[in-house]
Amino acid sequence: MKSLFFKTQTIFLFLFGFVLVFAQNDMKIPQNSVFYMEVNGKRLNQKINWEKFNPLLKELGKKDKKAPWNDYSKTGIKYDATQYHYATMNDSVKSYNMNFALDSQERFLEFINSIKKTGQEITKKNNYSYIDLDDDVFVAWSEKSAVLSMINYQKPYKWDDNYAVDSAVTVIDSTENIVSDSAYIELEKPFDYKEEIQYLKDDIKYLKQSIKDNNAEIVKLQKDIKYLEKHHKYPEQKKEPEVNVEDSTYAPKVEVLPPPISQDDYYEEETYAMDSTYQREMDSLNIEKFKIVKKFAEDGFDQYFNSNKEISVNKEMLSFRDPNSDVFIYADYGKIINEGLYKNRYRNYNFGQFFGKLYNSNSSYNLYFDKDKVRLVNNYQHKDPETQKNISDVYKGKKNKKLAALINDKSIGYYVMNVNGSKYFDMMYGMFKNAGDSEYQKEAELVIETMKIVLDEEAITKIAPGNGVFVLNELKSKNVEYTDYDYDENYNEKEVKKTKDIMVPDFTFAFATENENYWKRIFNVLTSNKAFAKNFSRSGEFYTFKDEKNKNTYVEQIFFTVKDGIVYVTTSKENINTSNQSEISKQWMKDSSKYPLAGRLNIQRLLGGLDKEFKTKSEKGTLDILRKNAGEVYFKTEAKGGSIQTEMNYNIKSNAENSLMYFFDLIDDFYKNSQADKTSKTL
Repeated sequence: MKSLFFKTQTIFLFLFGFVLVFAQNDMKIPQNSVFYMEVNGKRLNQKINWEKFNPLLKELGKKDKKAPWNDYSKTGIKYDATQYHYATMNDSVKSYNMNFALDSQERFLEFINSIKKTGQEITKKNNYSYIDLDDDVFVAWSEKSAVLSMINYQKPYKWDDNYAVDSAVTVIDSTENIVSDSAYIELEKPFDYKEEIQYLKDDIKYLKQSIKDNNAEIVKLQKDIKYLEKHHKYPEQKKEPEVNVEDSTYAPKVEVLPPPISQDDYYEEETYAMDSTYQREMDSLNIEKFKIVKKFAEDGFDQYFNSNKEISVNKEMLSFRDPNSDVFIYADYGKIINEGLYKNRYRNYNFGQFFGKLYNSNSSYNLYFDKDKVRLVNNYQHKDPETQKNISDVYKGKKNKKLAALINDKSIGYYVMNVNGSKYFDMMYGMFKNAGDSEYQKEAELVIETMKIVLDEEAITKIAPGNGVFVLNELKSKNVEYTDYDYDENYNEKEVKKTKDIMVPDFTFAFATENENYWKRIFNVLTSNKAFAKNFSRSGEFYTFKDEKNKNTYVEQIFFTVKDGIVYVTTSKENINTSNQSEISKQWMKDSSKYPLAGRLNIQRLLGGLDKEFKTKSEKGTLDILRKNAGEVYFKTEAKGGSIQTEMNYNIKSNAENSLMYFFDLIDDFYKNSQADKTSKTL
């Protein structure tokens, strides 16, 4: 009896432990995920003014007043919870999935019923329900959570005369019609004459469809031929009386008379009836494809709702995640490019592996909606540690304060670069190393070694060490002449000379050099060579490029000079004379000298110089909104934490509560402007 008790107890504990472990299993993001995103609902909920946001939704969706999405609170979605998004990709299936929490299953069901198509039925499973909103969009939900899946399925293509096995579907089951291959492997398949016959049938279907599509056009052309044979001309055009139109872009309307309706004018042509067999086959293919996609969706829903609803993510994806960010995004560009978009195309190139190595990287993004700015921090990391080290070494260059001194108060924007030019060679050598196909690997290594011997890296680096700056000082108005064409009442073309004002940039591009004589020799050749001397001239220490034949271009002349280890290319000689800087421009100079890459753009000032490019009332309304709300963009890039980190700030200029509501206010202003434009056109 005692033995039986212990055996029963052991079995109970074993089963209880098994159930407990199973119940606590996390929902793991698939290994082939190429994209992952977390939306921090708790933080965003504190920044969204729902009293403004919901009325904006209602206004945008006022055509459908009963739609629950007009009020986010009526959707049943818990908006202060974290949302999880991820995307997968392989040779035949691409999917995007969204996991989110619910605060009311009843309201969510009302929301689903309001957007589903007539006739669509909800499928109930053991612990969840789901519905297909479209052929490739599925939504499943339980009491506290929901999942949205968008799935695209395509049979794999044939490459290099080798048929790729469909990695998504391998067996047609008599009950479900499909069984998914969870291994997702691609195997070579011997020639199958039945499959080849199916390909030929598909071609026939395509040709039949082409005939149907072209039939209407054929009939129209035959009508035109018959009309020309009878009347020797096309139908006459009746011109409406001229009216004064303020906007020259609107031309008078012209009515085209159709050919006379007469049986004598037309050929009797047999029309093609709808091919019912073809239609049935297409419907059958669509149904089969839908069943495949539906099975994938069900498998994903089963996995999620049989778990504890906790999302488990590969640690690599979360390496640079900041839990205090509002939105976090991870993208595996290596998989997206090498295993998704261009997986099989590399086979057509002898050095296809080079491209694969070039894109073999991932990026992480942390997005913050601060009170006075939007902040985006990106971490780029190559998957090969040696390649990543070579890239990081490039971003460890010397600083050059002479170049930063060109930044001034009137600058619209600037871009500063302080990198190590000599390390570019190591980076490129590393990219080519072991990047050739095995058949050409020895040749590739020989080419690399030859490049190292031929190129004098030290001499090249002295020509341009890696320090440079581009400064956009301002946009100036310039009156130019251009050719337009007018037409008389008989549509005879007449050439007319007109003038207009355009905005031309005033800029300076400069970079450091340790070999001034090299650049001076280049400029001297340009001024002495017969072919180049027509446009190049020299005056003192300045070399000038001027194209007399094209005075109406945006940049009429450019000045070149070399001075104190700096090569200048500018639209104005005065730009190279550094003036006394204010405190703000000194701070810009100091910031730009700290980082390998840095830049700033004052969008408001840029738009102020582009006002002549906006012509219509609607365009001018848009410009006024942008002028009112546009801010300033600032970015900096450096090698940090085993990655290349770029931080971009967009400083807002408005009375919005924070940078998130700033964008909602901007959308609201654009919407009101579009409605006002529609009203003015109606009147």
